[in-house]
Amino acid sequence: MKTFACAISLALCASFAVAGESTPSRAAERPDIAKVVSIDVPAGGCNVVEAKMTYLDSKGESHVMTYLRHGSDCFDH
Repeated sequence: MKTFACAISLALCASFAVAGESTPSRAAERPDIAKVVSIDVPAGGCNVVEAKMTYLDSKGESHVMTYLRHGSDCFDH
């Protein structure tokens, strides 16, 4: 759930990649996310990496959103 919340908050500032096209997002725009299908975060330590979230909107259409975050293997020690 924490990953989902992080993804949603980052989504407000992220770029959208739908059908191969990238459209910049504005902070005021909220994506229509009915169900998250998958979240792929590459390893990269605490470096910034490009993560990908695949989701379904309220019409059942699939979309892919990319956003920047720390790598999946970044642990705050």
